[in-house]
This record gives sequence, structure tokens and C-alpha cells, in this order.
Amino acid sequence: MPRAPRLALERGLYLVTPDDPDRDALLARVQPLLPACACLQYRNKQADAALRRAQATALADACRAAGVPFIVNDDARLAADLGAGVHLGEHDGSLAAARALVGDDAIIGVSCYDTLDRARQAAAAGADYIAFGAFFPSTTKPNARRASLSLLRDAAPLGLPRVAIGGITPDNARPLVDAGADLIAVVSGVFDAPDPLAAARACQALFEIPES
Repeated sequence: MPRAPRLALERGLYLVTPDDPDRDALLARVQPLLPACACLQYRNKQADAALRRAQATALADACRAAGVPFIVNDDARLAADLGAGVHLGEHDGSLAAARALVGDDAIIGVSCYDTLDRARQAAAAGADYIAFGAFFPSTTKPNARRASLSLLRDAAPLGLPRVAIGGITPDNARPLVDAGADLIAVVSGVFDAPDPLAAARACQALFEIPES
């Protein structure tokens, strides 16, 4: 598959997909939200390889059409096949190995949890963004390590976009943005909201600069 030109990450909502066993249902949930987000990450820990590929392919096409950066969680090989970016956790292999698969034009992000040293290492290895969290209790990862707001401030000198993750909703995200988060990663705070599009827009609006 031809690789799409690299899309720079803008500040805003970093939308993460919920687990869904149906390709078309997931696409129907995600597609209306794409205009209200800065990027989309495909994450489905429950799916087998065939479903992951089918869902990721459909979402990659939708993101390409919408001009939204698309990132695959954990799986650099799948990301490479789709011309997508990849997000790496601590057990997902080295950034160098992922870069060799996805190429120089793909976005690679790294989970840094509650550790500034890991963020420094990721920056030195060529990461395109660094992610910290969980900042709040998370239904997606109930046992996740908790991060402090100071990490977002302390990571500013690294010069990379900072992503905050973990239990974030439109109602509790303002302190994260004020502390320096360039993107807020949200799953249930959008998809489980009574009006997902309104929730997505509310998240994105936190990054808008008021007119003077």
C-alpha cells in the first residue's frame, strides 16, 4: 500500500478507539468524530489478528480521507502495512526496530507512564511524541501507574508533543492542558458520553485560543 505523506500532530484531542467486536460498527462510531480530533489511535486488546487488520484498514482509510493522522497501538508491523504511525508501550520492542518497519515518515509515539527518564530516552531515540499517564483512574487500564502534572511541565524542554492519558474527560482535562499537555488521549470520556460528538468537540475546544 502506498504510504501517505507524514502528517504533523496538532494540539487537541487524541482519540483512542474502544474495544468493539464489529468492524462496521466501530467505523460508524469513529467516523463522525474525526473532524473533531487531532489524531486517532486504533487500540483493541480483545480482537484477534484478522479483526485487528480489518478494523485498522477501515479506520486508516477513513483517517486518510479526513486528513487525520492514524496511529496503531502496539503493532509496528500492522502500522507499516497500512502506512500508519505506531504507539509503543514498554513491552512493544525498541523504537529503532519500529522505525525500521514503519519508515522515517511515520509518527512514532512512546508511553512514558510516570517516568521522565523514559521520556528522555524516547526523545533521544527519535520519538515523535511522548505520552504520560494515567492522570486519573481509568476504566480502560484500572491498574495503570499514576502520573503527576509536574511531568508535563518537566518534559517541556524535550521539545516533543506531550500526550496526557488516563481517565480523561472534557470535565477534568483543563489542568492537564494548563500544565502543558499538547494532546489529551481519551477513550470512554468520548465514546461513553451521551453525545460523543459533543464530548469530542469539548475536548478539542480546550486547545482553542480565545480571540482577543
